[in-house]
Amino acid sequence: MNLIKEIKKEVQKYFKDAKGSHDWSHTERVYRLALKIGKTEKADLEILKVAAISHDIGRKSQDEVNGKIDHAEIGAELARKILEKFNFKKEKIEKIIHCIETNRFRGNKKPESKEAKILFDADKLDAIGATGIGRAFLFAGEVGAKLHNKDVDIEKTKAYSKEDTAYREFMVKLRKIKERMFTKEGKRIARERHKFMVNFFNRLNKEVDGKL
Repeated sequence: MNLIKEIKKEVQKYFKDAKGSHDWSHTERVYRLALKIGKTEKADLEILKVAAISHDIGRKSQDEVNGKIDHAEIGAELARKILEKFNFKKEKIEKIIHCIETNRFRGNKKPESKEAKILFDADKLDAIGATGIGRAFLFAGEVGAKLHNKDVDIEKTKAYSKEDTAYREFMVKLRKIKERMFTKEGKRIARERHKFMVNFFNRLNKEVDGKL
Protein backbone atom coordinates (compact mmCIF):
# COMPACT_ATOMS: atom_id res chain seq x y z
CA MET A 1 0.00 0.00 0.00
CA ASN A 2 1.28 3.46 -0.93
CA LEU A 3 0.80 5.30 2.38
CA ILE A 4 1.35 8.77 0.96
CA LYS A 5 -1.27 8.15 -1.71
CA GLU A 6 -3.81 6.78 0.79
CA ILE A 7 -3.26 9.65 3.24
CA LYS A 8 -3.71 12.10 0.37
CA LYS A 9 -7.11 10.56 -0.43
CA GLU A 10 -8.21 10.96 3.19
CA VAL A 11 -7.03 14.54 3.43
CA GLN A 12 -8.68 15.58 0.16
CA LYS A 13 -12.08 14.82 1.68
CA TYR A 14 -11.68 17.91 3.86
CA PHE A 15 -11.29 20.13 0.79
CA LYS A 16 -14.53 19.19 -0.92
CA ASP A 17 -16.13 22.61 -0.33
CA ALA A 18 -12.96 24.60 0.31
CA LYS A 19 -12.80 28.24 -0.73
CA GLY A 20 -10.49 29.07 -3.61
CA SER A 21 -7.89 30.92 -1.58
CA HIS A 22 -7.17 27.81 0.49
CA ASP A 23 -8.30 24.98 -1.77
CA TRP A 24 -6.49 21.81 -2.76
CA SER A 25 -4.48 23.62 -5.45
CA HIS A 26 -2.87 25.69 -2.67
CA THR A 27 -1.88 22.47 -0.92
CA GLU A 28 -0.40 21.12 -4.15
CA ARG A 29 1.69 24.25 -4.64
CA VAL A 30 2.95 24.11 -1.06
CA TYR A 31 3.76 20.43 -1.56
CA ARG A 32 5.87 21.17 -4.64
CA LEU A 33 7.67 24.07 -2.96
CA ALA A 34 8.31 22.04 0.18
CA LEU A 35 9.91 19.24 -1.83
CA LYS A 36 12.01 21.73 -3.78
CA ILE A 37 13.32 23.27 -0.57
CA GLY A 38 13.47 19.90 1.19
CA LYS A 39 15.79 18.38 -1.38
CA THR A 40 18.11 21.37 -1.09
CA GLU A 41 18.05 21.21 2.71
CA LYS A 42 18.41 17.40 2.77
CA ALA A 43 15.24 16.93 4.84
CA ASP A 44 13.26 13.76 5.58
CA LEU A 45 11.05 13.84 2.49
CA GLU A 46 8.52 11.33 3.80
CA ILE A 47 7.75 13.51 6.82
CA LEU A 48 7.72 16.60 4.61
CA LYS A 49 5.36 15.07 2.02
CA VAL A 50 2.77 14.02 4.59
CA ALA A 51 3.03 17.30 6.49
CA ALA A 52 2.62 19.35 3.32
CA ILE A 53 -0.37 17.31 2.18
CA SER A 54 -2.03 17.69 5.58
CA HIS A 55 -1.01 21.20 6.65
CA ASP A 56 -4.32 22.94 5.82
CA ILE A 57 -6.73 20.14 6.73
CA GLY A 58 -8.23 22.33 9.47
CA ARG A 59 -8.56 25.47 7.35
CA LYS A 60 -12.25 25.00 6.55
CA SER A 61 -13.07 24.90 10.27
CA GLN A 62 -11.22 28.18 10.82
CA ASP A 63 -12.96 29.91 7.90
CA GLU A 64 -16.39 28.81 9.09
CA VAL A 65 -15.94 30.86 12.28
CA ASN A 66 -14.12 33.78 10.65
CA GLY A 67 -10.72 32.93 12.07
CA LYS A 68 -11.78 32.51 15.69
CA ILE A 69 -10.04 29.14 15.97
CA ASP A 70 -6.54 28.08 14.92
CA HIS A 71 -6.56 25.87 11.83
CA ALA A 72 -3.06 24.61 12.67
CA GLU A 73 -4.23 23.17 15.99
CA ILE A 74 -7.38 21.65 14.50
CA GLY A 75 -5.37 20.35 11.56
CA ALA A 76 -2.85 18.65 13.83
CA GLU A 77 -5.65 16.78 15.63
CA LEU A 78 -7.29 15.67 12.38
CA ALA A 79 -3.98 14.61 10.86
CA ARG A 80 -3.09 12.56 13.93
CA LYS A 81 -6.31 10.54 13.58
CA ILE A 82 -5.63 9.86 9.91
CA LEU A 83 -2.01 8.84 10.49
CA GLU A 84 -2.95 6.56 13.37
CA LYS A 85 -5.62 4.98 11.19
CA PHE A 86 -2.92 3.94 8.75
CA ASN A 87 -0.62 2.75 11.55
CA PHE A 88 2.02 5.33 10.72
CA LYS A 89 5.10 5.05 12.92
CA LYS A 90 4.50 6.96 16.16
CA GLU A 91 7.89 8.66 16.00
CA LYS A 92 7.11 10.04 12.55
CA ILE A 93 3.56 11.01 13.52
CA GLU A 94 4.93 13.33 16.21
CA LYS A 95 7.33 14.94 13.75
CA ILE A 96 4.55 15.46 11.20
CA ILE A 97 2.22 16.89 13.84
CA HIS A 98 4.91 19.35 14.89
CA CYS A 99 5.17 20.55 11.29
CA ILE A 100 1.42 21.09 11.02
CA GLU A 101 0.83 22.78 14.37
CA THR A 102 3.67 25.27 13.83
CA ASN A 103 2.92 26.33 10.24
CA ARG A 104 0.59 29.24 10.99
CA PHE A 105 2.07 32.73 10.52
CA ARG A 106 0.05 34.14 13.43
CA GLY A 107 0.43 31.03 15.58
CA ASN A 108 2.09 30.86 18.99
CA LYS A 109 4.09 27.71 18.31
CA LYS A 110 7.30 28.02 16.31
CA PRO A 111 8.83 25.41 14.01
CA GLU A 112 11.87 23.72 15.52
CA SER A 113 12.67 20.81 13.20
CA LYS A 114 14.16 21.14 9.73
CA GLU A 115 10.98 19.77 8.15
CA ALA A 116 8.73 22.15 10.13
CA LYS A 117 10.81 25.13 9.05
CA ILE A 118 10.64 24.03 5.42
CA LEU A 119 6.86 23.60 5.55
CA PHE A 120 6.49 27.03 7.15
CA ASP A 121 8.59 28.60 4.40
CA ALA A 122 6.78 26.80 1.57
CA ASP A 123 3.35 27.72 2.92
CA LYS A 124 4.26 31.38 3.37
CA LEU A 125 5.94 31.63 -0.03
CA ASP A 126 2.60 30.75 -1.61
CA ALA A 127 1.20 33.88 0.06
CA ILE A 128 3.59 36.29 -1.69
CA GLY A 129 4.70 37.01 -5.23
CA ALA A 130 2.29 36.72 -8.15
CA THR A 131 0.51 33.74 -6.63
CA GLY A 132 0.17 35.49 -3.30
CA ILE A 133 -1.33 38.58 -4.90
CA GLY A 134 -3.88 36.42 -6.71
CA ARG A 135 -4.79 34.59 -3.52
CA ALA A 136 -5.10 37.86 -1.57
CA PHE A 137 -7.63 39.23 -4.03
CA LEU A 138 -9.43 35.89 -4.15
CA PHE A 139 -9.77 35.87 -0.36
CA ALA A 140 -10.96 39.48 -0.37
CA GLY A 141 -13.69 38.49 -2.78
CA GLU A 142 -14.67 35.55 -0.61
CA VAL A 143 -15.30 37.81 2.40
CA GLY A 144 -16.99 40.56 0.36
CA ALA A 145 -14.20 43.12 0.61
CA LYS A 146 -13.81 46.09 -1.73
CA LEU A 147 -11.08 46.26 -4.36
CA HIS A 148 -8.73 48.65 -2.58
CA ASN A 149 -8.47 50.69 0.64
CA LYS A 150 -5.15 52.53 0.46
CA ASP A 151 -6.19 55.58 2.47
CA VAL A 152 -7.77 53.94 5.51
CA ASP A 153 -6.04 53.38 8.83
CA ILE A 154 -5.10 49.71 8.53
CA GLU A 155 -5.02 49.38 12.33
CA LYS A 156 -8.73 50.21 12.43
CA THR A 157 -9.76 47.64 9.83
CA LYS A 158 -11.10 44.20 10.65
CA ALA A 159 -10.43 40.77 9.20
CA TYR A 160 -13.31 39.15 7.32
CA SER A 161 -14.91 42.56 6.67
CA LYS A 162 -15.39 44.79 3.62
CA GLU A 163 -12.05 46.40 4.53
CA ASP A 164 -10.20 43.06 4.47
CA THR A 165 -8.77 43.83 1.06
CA ALA A 166 -5.70 42.41 -0.64
CA TYR A 167 -3.88 45.62 0.27
CA ARG A 168 -4.84 45.22 3.94
CA GLU A 169 -3.42 41.69 3.87
CA PHE A 170 -0.26 43.04 2.28
CA MET A 171 0.14 45.68 4.99
CA VAL A 172 -0.77 43.42 7.91
CA LYS A 173 1.01 40.25 6.87
CA LEU A 174 2.43 39.75 3.38
CA ARG A 175 5.12 42.44 3.45
CA LYS A 176 6.52 40.87 6.64
CA ILE A 177 6.87 37.34 5.31
CA LYS A 178 10.28 37.82 3.70
CA GLU A 179 11.84 38.39 7.12
CA ARG A 180 10.23 35.29 8.61
CA MET A 181 11.85 32.68 6.37
CA PHE A 182 13.91 29.98 8.05
CA THR A 183 15.74 28.21 5.22
CA LYS A 184 18.38 29.52 2.85
CA GLU A 185 16.36 28.51 -0.21
CA GLY A 186 13.19 29.97 1.28
CA LYS A 187 14.92 33.29 1.83
CA ARG A 188 16.21 33.32 -1.76
CA ILE A 189 12.76 32.70 -3.25
CA ALA A 190 11.13 35.16 -0.85
CA ARG A 191 13.40 38.02 -1.87
CA GLU A 192 12.34 37.80 -5.50
CA ARG A 193 8.65 37.28 -4.75
CA HIS A 194 8.64 40.13 -2.23
CA LYS A 195 10.12 42.56 -4.73
CA PHE A 196 7.50 41.66 -7.34
CA MET A 197 4.69 42.07 -4.80
CA VAL A 198 5.89 45.46 -3.53
CA ASN A 199 6.15 46.76 -7.09
CA PHE A 200 2.62 45.55 -7.81
CA PHE A 201 1.02 47.32 -4.85
CA ASN A 202 3.00 50.49 -5.52
CA ARG A 203 1.68 50.40 -9.07
CA LEU A 204 -1.87 49.73 -7.86
CA ASN A 205 -1.73 52.73 -5.54
CA LYS A 206 -0.62 54.98 -8.39
CA GLU A 207 -3.31 53.70 -10.71
CA VAL A 208 -6.03 54.19 -8.10
CA ASP A 209 -4.77 57.75 -7.55
CA GLY A 210 -4.91 58.40 -11.29
CA LYS A 211 -1.16 58.89 -11.56
CA LEU A 212 -0.69 56.18 -14.17
